[in-house]
Amino acid sequence: MKAITYISAFLGGAIVGCGAALLFTPEKGSTIRERLVKMLRRRGVKLSDEEVDALVAELSAGE
Repeated sequence: MKAITYISAFLGGAIVGCGAALLFTPEKGSTIRERLVKMLRRRGVKLSDEEVDALVAELSAGE
């Protein structure tokens, strides 16, 4: 193949990959924390900001 074909394929793949990444990116961390706090408060659990941060860190670590 020609070098131009390789470059075109690479650029096309990069553009498709960037588009897919933007479409499938999860919500911002602050939004998820707010939703988590609201959900817990509806169930009668009240946590401080530090406790929520620790809970999110524990959940994201997979432990």
